[in-house]
Parts: sequence; C-alpha cells; structure tokens
Amino acid sequence: MFIDFLFDVFRQNAESEAVIWRDQSFAYGKLLNRTNQWRSYLRKNRIAAGTVTAVEADFSPNAIALMLALIETGCIAVPLTSSVAAKKAEFMAISGVEALLELDARDEARLTPFERPEAHEIVQRLRKRGHPGLVLFSSGSTGQSKATVHDIVGMLAKFKVRRHARRAITFLLYDHIGGFNTMLYQLSNAGCIVAVQGRDPDTVLRAVERHKVELLPTSPTFINLILLSEAYRRYDLSSLKIVTYGTEPMPESTLRRFHQALPNVELQQTYGLSEVGILRSKSRSSDSLWVRLGGEGFQTRVVDGILQVKAESAMLGYLNAPSPFTDDGWFSTGDKVEVDGDYFRILGRQSDIINVGGQKVYPAQVESVVQEMPEVAEVSVYGEKNAIMGQIPCAAIRLRQPRDVRGLQEFQIPVRVRLVESAMHGGRFKKNRREYVAG
Repeated sequence: MFIDFLFDVFRQNAESEAVIWRDQSFAYGKLLNRTNQWRSYLRKNRIAAGTVTAVEADFSPNAIALMLALIETGCIAVPLTSSVAAKKAEFMAISGVEALLELDARDEARLTPFERPEAHEIVQRLRKRGHPGLVLFSSGSTGQSKATVHDIVGMLAKFKVRRHARRAITFLLYDHIGGFNTMLYQLSNAGCIVAVQGRDPDTVLRAVERHKVELLPTSPTFINLILLSEAYRRYDLSSLKIVTYGTEPMPESTLRRFHQALPNVELQQTYGLSEVGILRSKSRSSDSLWVRLGGEGFQTRVVDGILQVKAESAMLGYLNAPSPFTDDGWFSTGDKVEVDGDYFRILGRQSDIINVGGQKVYPAQVESVVQEMPEVAEVSVYGEKNAIMGQIPCAAIRLRQPRDVRGLQEFQIPVRVRLVESAMHGGRFKKNRREYVAG
C-alpha cells in the first residue's frame, strides 16, 4: 500500500543487484522476498500498525528489508546505530519504544518487547492517520539531541519520480536522514546499495574499486581523512562519477585539494536536515561552494541572513522540544548564508559564529586556512568567552607543528591553540566543536 511503487520496481528488476553486503550480492527479487518474510514476522509477533519499533542495525539486506516491512505495516520506526550506544536508553525512552529489534553481525535479529507507554500527541496523530512514521535524533553537537517525527507517507512522494540508477555506498548511517534518503533513492531507481563494514578511507575506497561504485555520499570531515591518508592513490576509482558532501560546512581549501586529487569526479554539495528532509541541490561547479537549493516540495528564503526552508516533507514536530516552525510554516535552519542570485553559500551555524569585538568569525573559514598547513591533520575552531572582546577564537589541532598563521586578519587568528591526539569527529563524521569549549 504505502510502498507499492517500490515493490513494482523490485519485481521489474528481480534479477538486478539491489544490495552488496560483505561482498555478497542480493538481487531485488530476494530483497522483496525478505521484506515479505519480515512482514509475516511482524504479524506473528503482534507488531502492528502504529507500534513504535526501534531497529538497531547498520545497512544490510535484513536491515533494509525490515525497514521496508515496518513502513508497509504502518509502524513508527526508530532506527538506531552503534554510534549512539551511550544514548540508546535515553532515545528509546523519549520515543516510547514498544519493541526493539537488534540485528547482530550475522544479520540475525533479536526481539525485545516493552509495555506500551503513554503516547506523545504526535504519535497519537500518526496512529489516527494510519500512516507509518520515522523518528530520527539530531547529533546533539550543539546541545540536547532532539527527536524529530516524520510521517513517512509525506517523505515518499519525491521517490516516485524515477531518476538515474547508481551504484552507491551507504556511507551516511542507518539512523541519519541522509542515510535514509540514500536508501530510498537507490531502491526507487533500481540502483545498487553497497554496504561497508567500516567507514575508514581504505575500507570505503576499496569497496569503490571492487564493486565499481559510482556515487559516494559523505561529509567534508571524511573527505579530509581521504586526503590525509592518500587512500585515493591506492585504489582504482575510475568508476566513481559523483561524490556528494554535506552535514557540515566544507572548508574551501579541502574542496580545492580534493578536486585536484580527483579532477574527473563531479563534486556536489548537498543540503538537508532531520526536520525537513533532503533538498535537491546543484553546485555551481565542482570546486565551488555556491549551491542552488530547492526542488519539488521545497521552498527557500533568507531572513536576517539565515536560511529558512518550507517543505512538504517537513517533520510533524519534536517529541522533546517545542515546535520550531514559524506561524506561516517555515523552518529556520540556523545556517548563516550568502546569496548570489539563485545560489547560496553556507557559512555555518549561527550558534557557531564567534563574535570578536563585534566582528563575526566563521569557524569554517579559519579552518580552511589552517587546514592548508602541511603539519595539520585536523582542526576545529570554536569560541571562548572573553571579558574584553566578548569572545576569542580558539583552535584544537591534531598533528600540528609550529607555523605562522597566514592569510587571516588579526581578529580571526586563534588566541588559544590546543594540541590534541584524538580524532575530532564522531560516528557521523562531523566536527565536535563543542567538545573543546569547556576546556
């Protein structure tokens, strides 16, 4: 009912590769069979429409088929991954989970039922509609993780328009809006999902070579790790046509170096949020940070320099925070932008801007300059309070040797520099700026 259009694609492409997992190929016909088996499993275990069901997994044939079965059954899915293990109990409590399905390393499931708690008003609304739901948690990099709730029926509309079939790696996680978007895009266009067992440069690029991957959705932080490791020199990447990047601002120097390293690959900036979904985007060029945003079902506007989005696929609301929408239905992204005609340049989150005596410092701009120094592996720029200047720019740097900071105005130069040994990103491959502020 809800995803009949997907099942039509599966039947029409029954012999085509749908998923590659642990170097094994699974055809669309087999994926359809697994989805039907999961639907029977859910019925047998009384996991019916409206049941809030958590799934702890990474992309695999069973994890994909289970998610599709939950959607078709009309359940409210709460995807979880090992990256949020420390917050698992908290996330399940906020969501009001009634059943937990954990898929282990062998792709086998374990079911744990829970008593039905009192339902949030948004969950009750979904149940009245009889629609499947999706609960996603923000990374919480700027505070408490917020639980967004989507009506999946609204999210599915854009996938009914057929587009290019690709062979793509599911780099963004199973519990991330970008990972969910990649999965549905690939399946709706009879593409091939290539699942990876690790998200380090060698594992990912080895999979590109072995499985002739055409599309790699990733983040600026991971692109920087590819450059640092020089893994792109060790593998045949001739099949790779497009690398998309999003989730955080891209340092201009990183984009330039990556374009020089892979000049035949199209680099495409993407933009999306858990609250509104993934917008269609088009970069001005592979070495440009200017991007056009919108597409069917999305509108954009800029208010006081902040990008706002209105989306047909917007969430219903938060489970643990007030509604963030304006009275006329727009969502303020918190992202400061510059505008050039139809194009935007995303400068960074307003909450990350450092105010130095009235001058605004954007961390990504400073990081771009510092990142060009050959001694620097990673850098994260953040602000600290100062009695005289209001704030001062500070930098945490990994594997840096002393060198003058050239190319920055005096007020932009980090006043405090901390040398660190650990990686500066979490499981979602985004910078952890806030981790250093208190220190």
